[in-house]
Amino acid sequence: MLPWTRAPRTPRARRTLAALLLAVAAVATPTATAAAATPTAATATSRGWNDYSCKPSAAHPRPVVLVHGTFGNSIDNWLVLAPYLVNRGYCVYSLDYGQLPGVPLFNGLGPIDKSAGQLATFVDRVLASTGASEADIVGHSQGGMMPNYYLKFLGGAAKVNALIGLAPDNHGTTLLGLTKLLPYFPGAEDLLNANTPGLADQVAGSPFVTKLNAGGDTVPGVRYTVIATRYDEVVTPYRTQFLDGPNVRNVLLQDLCPVDLSEHVAIGTVDRIAYHEVANALDPAHATPTTCASVIA
Repeated sequence: MLPWTRAPRTPRARRTLAALLLAVAAVATPTATAAAATPTAATATSRGWNDYSCKPSAAHPRPVVLVHGTFGNSIDNWLVLAPYLVNRGYCVYSLDYGQLPGVPLFNGLGPIDKSAGQLATFVDRVLASTGASEADIVGHSQGGMMPNYYLKFLGGAAKVNALIGLAPDNHGTTLLGLTKLLPYFPGAEDLLNANTPGLADQVAGSPFVTKLNAGGDTVPGVRYTVIATRYDEVVTPYRTQFLDGPNVRNVLLQDLCPVDLSEHVAIGTVDRIAYHEVANALDPAHATPTTCASVIA
Protein backbone atom coordinates (compact mmCIF):
# COMPACT_ATOMS: atom_id res chain seq x y z
CA MET A 1 0.00 0.00 0.00
CA LEU A 2 1.53 3.31 -1.04
CA PRO A 3 0.80 6.29 1.23
CA TRP A 4 -0.73 9.00 -0.87
CA THR A 5 -4.14 10.53 -0.35
CA ARG A 6 -4.86 13.57 -2.49
CA ALA A 7 -3.60 14.40 -5.96
CA PRO A 8 -2.49 17.68 -7.53
CA ARG A 9 -5.04 18.77 -10.09
CA THR A 10 -2.79 20.23 -12.74
CA PRO A 11 -3.16 18.70 -16.22
CA ARG A 12 0.63 18.87 -16.60
CA ALA A 13 1.15 16.68 -13.55
CA ARG A 14 -1.38 14.17 -14.85
CA ARG A 15 0.33 14.04 -18.26
CA THR A 16 3.73 13.55 -16.62
CA LEU A 17 2.54 10.62 -14.54
CA ALA A 18 0.84 9.12 -17.58
CA ALA A 19 4.16 9.29 -19.43
CA LEU A 20 5.90 7.58 -16.50
CA LEU A 21 3.34 4.77 -16.50
CA LEU A 22 3.75 4.32 -20.25
CA ALA A 23 7.49 3.96 -19.68
CA VAL A 24 6.83 1.33 -17.00
CA ALA A 25 4.55 -0.53 -19.39
CA ALA A 26 7.21 -0.38 -22.09
CA VAL A 27 9.75 -1.87 -19.72
CA ALA A 28 7.32 -4.67 -18.93
CA THR A 29 6.84 -5.50 -22.63
CA PRO A 30 10.20 -4.86 -24.34
CA THR A 31 10.26 -4.78 -28.12
CA ALA A 32 12.84 -6.00 -30.56
CA THR A 33 15.06 -3.08 -29.61
CA ALA A 34 15.85 -4.97 -26.42
CA ALA A 35 18.53 -6.77 -28.37
CA ALA A 36 20.71 -3.65 -28.32
CA ALA A 37 24.21 -4.17 -26.99
CA THR A 38 24.75 -3.68 -23.27
CA PRO A 39 27.81 -1.73 -22.06
CA THR A 40 30.62 -4.04 -20.98
CA ALA A 41 33.41 -3.85 -18.45
CA ALA A 42 35.84 -3.76 -21.39
CA THR A 43 34.34 -0.46 -22.48
CA ALA A 44 34.95 1.01 -19.06
CA THR A 45 38.46 -0.41 -18.84
CA SER A 46 39.35 1.29 -22.11
CA ARG A 47 38.39 4.58 -20.45
CA GLY A 48 40.57 3.92 -17.40
CA TRP A 49 38.21 2.39 -14.88
CA ASN A 50 37.11 -1.16 -14.01
CA ASP A 51 40.78 -2.08 -14.37
CA TYR A 52 41.25 -5.08 -12.09
CA SER A 53 45.02 -4.80 -12.31
CA CYS A 54 44.87 -1.42 -10.54
CA LYS A 55 46.43 -1.30 -7.07
CA PRO A 56 45.57 1.56 -4.71
CA SER A 57 48.38 3.97 -3.89
CA ALA A 58 49.51 5.18 -0.49
CA ALA A 59 47.91 8.54 -1.29
CA HIS A 60 44.57 6.90 -2.22
CA PRO A 61 44.53 3.55 -0.42
CA ARG A 62 40.88 2.68 -1.01
CA PRO A 63 39.19 1.77 -4.30
CA VAL A 64 36.15 3.81 -5.31
CA VAL A 65 32.95 2.02 -6.30
CA LEU A 66 30.51 4.03 -8.43
CA VAL A 67 26.81 3.12 -8.18
CA HIS A 68 24.53 4.39 -10.95
CA GLY A 69 20.98 5.65 -10.55
CA THR A 70 17.58 4.38 -11.70
CA PHE A 71 17.45 3.85 -15.48
CA GLY A 72 21.26 4.22 -15.51
CA ASN A 73 24.09 1.81 -16.15
CA SER A 74 27.71 1.31 -15.20
CA ILE A 75 29.05 3.28 -18.18
CA ASP A 76 26.75 6.13 -19.13
CA ASN A 77 26.32 7.47 -15.59
CA TRP A 78 30.08 7.83 -15.12
CA LEU A 79 31.55 9.03 -18.41
CA VAL A 80 32.78 12.21 -16.68
CA LEU A 81 33.22 11.36 -12.99
CA ALA A 82 35.08 8.07 -13.47
CA PRO A 83 37.90 9.59 -15.58
CA TYR A 84 37.93 12.61 -13.23
CA LEU A 85 38.78 10.28 -10.34
CA VAL A 86 41.12 8.03 -12.33
CA ASN A 87 43.11 11.11 -13.33
CA ARG A 88 43.48 11.90 -9.63
CA GLY A 89 45.04 8.53 -8.93
CA TYR A 90 42.10 6.43 -7.73
CA CYS A 91 41.29 2.85 -8.64
CA VAL A 92 37.71 3.21 -9.84
CA TYR A 93 35.04 0.57 -10.47
CA SER A 94 31.38 0.62 -11.49
CA LEU A 95 28.71 -2.04 -11.58
CA ASP A 96 25.36 -2.73 -13.19
CA TYR A 97 22.57 -3.69 -10.80
CA GLY A 98 18.80 -4.03 -10.65
CA GLN A 99 18.47 -5.47 -14.16
CA LEU A 100 15.11 -6.69 -15.45
CA PRO A 101 14.97 -9.64 -17.89
CA GLY A 102 14.96 -8.52 -21.50
CA VAL A 103 15.60 -4.87 -20.67
CA PRO A 104 19.10 -3.72 -21.72
CA LEU A 105 20.88 -0.51 -20.75
CA PHE A 106 18.23 0.66 -18.27
CA ASN A 107 19.05 -0.77 -14.85
CA GLY A 108 18.15 -0.03 -11.24
CA LEU A 109 14.57 -1.24 -11.73
CA GLY A 110 14.63 -4.43 -9.67
CA PRO A 111 13.86 -4.73 -5.94
CA ILE A 112 16.34 -2.53 -4.10
CA ASP A 113 17.16 -5.07 -1.39
CA LYS A 114 18.23 -7.49 -4.13
CA SER A 115 20.26 -4.73 -5.79
CA ALA A 116 22.06 -4.16 -2.48
CA GLY A 117 23.02 -7.82 -2.55
CA GLN A 118 24.54 -7.32 -6.00
CA LEU A 119 26.52 -4.38 -4.61
CA ALA A 120 27.77 -6.53 -1.73
CA THR A 121 29.09 -9.15 -4.17
CA PHE A 122 30.73 -6.46 -6.31
CA VAL A 123 32.46 -4.76 -3.38
CA ASP A 124 33.86 -8.12 -2.27
CA ARG A 125 35.26 -8.63 -5.77
CA VAL A 126 36.86 -5.18 -5.80
CA LEU A 127 38.42 -5.65 -2.35
CA ALA A 128 39.78 -9.06 -3.32
CA SER A 129 41.26 -7.64 -6.52
CA THR A 130 42.87 -4.57 -4.96
CA GLY A 131 43.88 -6.08 -1.62
CA ALA A 132 42.23 -3.17 0.19
CA SER A 133 40.31 -3.73 3.41
CA GLU A 134 37.72 -1.03 2.72
CA ALA A 135 36.19 0.76 -0.25
CA ASP A 136 34.60 4.16 -0.72
CA ILE A 137 31.23 4.32 -2.47
CA VAL A 138 29.96 7.18 -4.63
CA GLY A 139 26.40 6.90 -5.88
CA HIS A 140 23.92 8.95 -7.85
CA SER A 141 20.19 9.05 -7.03
CA GLN A 142 19.10 5.49 -6.12
CA GLY A 143 22.81 4.65 -6.25
CA GLY A 144 23.44 7.04 -3.36
CA MET A 145 20.63 5.58 -1.27
CA MET A 146 20.71 1.83 -2.03
CA PRO A 147 24.23 1.34 -0.55
CA ASN A 148 22.86 2.35 2.84
CA TYR A 149 20.81 -0.86 2.81
CA TYR A 150 24.06 -2.73 2.18
CA LEU A 151 25.70 -0.91 5.10
CA LYS A 152 22.81 -1.49 7.50
CA PHE A 153 21.62 -4.99 6.70
CA LEU A 154 24.24 -6.84 4.64
CA GLY A 155 27.44 -6.27 6.58
CA GLY A 156 28.73 -3.45 4.41
CA ALA A 157 29.68 -1.16 7.29
CA ALA A 158 32.75 -3.28 7.95
CA LYS A 159 33.90 -2.92 4.33
CA VAL A 160 33.09 0.71 3.54
CA ASN A 161 34.90 3.81 4.76
CA ALA A 162 32.71 6.47 3.17
CA LEU A 163 29.38 6.74 1.35
CA ILE A 164 28.99 9.80 -0.87
CA GLY A 165 25.56 10.44 -2.40
CA LEU A 166 24.86 12.74 -5.32
CA ALA A 167 21.15 13.63 -5.12
CA PRO A 168 20.33 10.42 -3.19
CA ASP A 169 16.70 9.67 -2.34
CA ASN A 170 17.57 8.70 1.21
CA HIS A 171 14.02 9.21 2.48
CA GLY A 172 12.21 8.43 -0.75
CA THR A 173 10.64 10.94 -3.10
CA THR A 174 7.25 12.49 -3.77
CA LEU A 175 8.33 13.20 -7.38
CA LEU A 176 6.92 16.73 -7.13
CA GLY A 177 3.71 15.25 -5.76
CA LEU A 178 3.13 12.99 -8.76
CA THR A 179 3.04 9.86 -6.60
CA LYS A 180 -0.25 11.16 -5.19
CA LEU A 181 -1.80 10.77 -8.63
CA LEU A 182 -1.59 6.98 -8.76
CA PRO A 183 -5.03 6.36 -7.24
CA TYR A 184 -6.49 8.25 -10.21
CA PHE A 185 -5.05 5.66 -12.63
CA PRO A 186 -6.75 2.28 -11.97
CA GLY A 187 -4.17 -0.48 -11.72
CA ALA A 188 -1.25 1.94 -11.80
CA GLU A 189 0.03 1.04 -8.35
CA ASP A 190 -0.06 -2.67 -9.18
CA LEU A 191 1.73 -2.00 -12.47
CA LEU A 192 4.47 -0.06 -10.70
CA ASN A 193 5.01 -2.69 -8.03
CA ALA A 194 4.87 -5.69 -10.35
CA ASN A 195 6.91 -4.42 -13.27
CA THR A 196 9.37 -1.93 -11.75
CA PRO A 197 9.70 -2.66 -8.03
CA GLY A 198 12.81 -0.51 -7.87
CA LEU A 199 10.63 2.52 -8.61
CA ALA A 200 7.95 1.55 -6.13
CA ASP A 201 10.58 1.08 -3.42
CA GLN A 202 11.68 4.70 -3.80
CA VAL A 203 8.31 6.31 -3.12
CA ALA A 204 8.32 8.27 0.13
CA GLY A 205 6.70 6.15 2.83
CA SER A 206 7.09 2.84 0.99
CA PRO A 207 7.79 -0.28 3.07
CA PHE A 208 11.36 -0.28 1.77
CA VAL A 209 12.05 3.35 2.73
CA THR A 210 10.43 2.80 6.12
CA LYS A 211 12.67 -0.18 6.85
CA LEU A 212 15.77 1.56 5.53
CA ASN A 213 15.44 4.51 7.90
CA ALA A 214 14.12 2.72 10.97
CA GLY A 215 16.52 3.19 13.86
CA GLY A 216 18.32 6.17 12.34
CA ASP A 217 19.83 7.27 9.05
CA THR A 218 23.39 6.07 9.55
CA VAL A 219 25.55 3.33 11.04
CA PRO A 220 28.72 3.77 13.12
CA GLY A 221 32.11 3.71 11.46
CA VAL A 222 31.09 5.13 8.08
CA ARG A 223 31.55 8.73 6.90
CA TYR A 224 28.57 10.11 4.97
CA THR A 225 28.42 12.97 2.50
CA VAL A 226 25.24 14.09 0.73
CA ILE A 227 25.55 16.54 -2.17
CA ALA A 228 22.20 18.00 -3.25
CA THR A 229 20.82 20.71 -5.53
CA ARG A 230 17.83 22.89 -4.80
CA TYR A 231 16.78 22.42 -8.45
CA ASP A 232 16.25 18.68 -8.10
CA GLU A 233 12.97 17.79 -9.78
CA VAL A 234 13.17 14.03 -9.17
CA VAL A 235 14.06 13.59 -5.50
CA THR A 236 11.64 15.96 -3.81
CA PRO A 237 11.54 17.78 -1.50
CA TYR A 238 15.28 18.11 -2.03
CA ARG A 239 16.06 18.50 1.67
CA THR A 240 14.80 14.97 2.30
CA GLN A 241 18.06 13.83 0.71
CA PHE A 242 20.02 15.00 3.75
CA LEU A 243 21.00 12.57 6.50
CA ASP A 244 20.99 13.05 10.24
CA GLY A 245 23.67 11.49 12.42
CA PRO A 246 27.34 11.57 13.38
CA ASN A 247 29.98 11.67 10.65
CA VAL A 248 27.53 13.30 8.23
CA ARG A 249 28.19 16.26 5.96
CA ASN A 250 25.21 17.62 4.03
CA VAL A 251 26.10 19.92 1.15
CA LEU A 252 23.82 22.10 -0.97
CA LEU A 253 25.51 23.04 -4.26
CA GLN A 254 24.01 26.51 -4.29
CA ASP A 255 25.61 27.29 -0.92
CA LEU A 256 28.96 26.73 -2.64
CA CYS A 257 28.13 28.34 -5.98
CA PRO A 258 24.82 30.25 -6.16
CA VAL A 259 24.81 30.25 -9.97
CA ASP A 260 25.04 26.45 -10.25
CA LEU A 261 21.77 25.45 -11.95
CA SER A 262 22.34 21.70 -12.08
CA GLU A 263 19.25 19.55 -11.59
CA HIS A 264 18.92 15.87 -10.72
CA VAL A 265 20.64 14.37 -13.75
CA ALA A 266 23.36 16.98 -14.18
CA ILE A 267 24.60 16.81 -10.58
CA GLY A 268 25.50 13.16 -11.09
CA THR A 269 26.71 13.18 -14.67
CA VAL A 270 28.48 16.44 -15.51
CA ASP A 271 28.69 18.89 -12.58
CA ARG A 272 32.35 19.62 -11.82
CA ILE A 273 31.49 21.58 -8.68
CA ALA A 274 29.75 18.50 -7.29
CA TYR A 275 32.73 16.40 -8.39
CA HIS A 276 35.11 18.67 -6.49
CA GLU A 277 33.05 18.00 -3.38
CA VAL A 278 33.27 14.25 -4.13
CA ALA A 279 37.06 14.56 -4.28
CA ASN A 280 37.05 16.43 -0.97
CA ALA A 281 34.90 13.74 0.64
CA LEU A 282 37.19 10.98 -0.62
CA ASP A 283 40.28 12.71 0.74
CA PRO A 284 39.17 15.11 3.50
CA ALA A 285 42.73 15.56 4.77
CA HIS A 286 43.58 17.38 1.53
CA ALA A 287 40.24 19.07 0.88
CA THR A 288 40.22 22.49 -0.74
CA PRO A 289 37.39 25.06 -0.79
CA THR A 290 34.70 24.40 -3.37
CA THR A 291 33.59 27.53 -5.22
CA CYS A 292 32.23 28.42 -8.64
CA ALA A 293 35.82 28.30 -9.89
CA SER A 294 35.97 24.57 -9.05
CA VAL A 295 34.37 23.87 -12.42
CA ILE A 296 37.84 24.22 -13.99
CA ALA A 297 39.70 22.35 -11.25
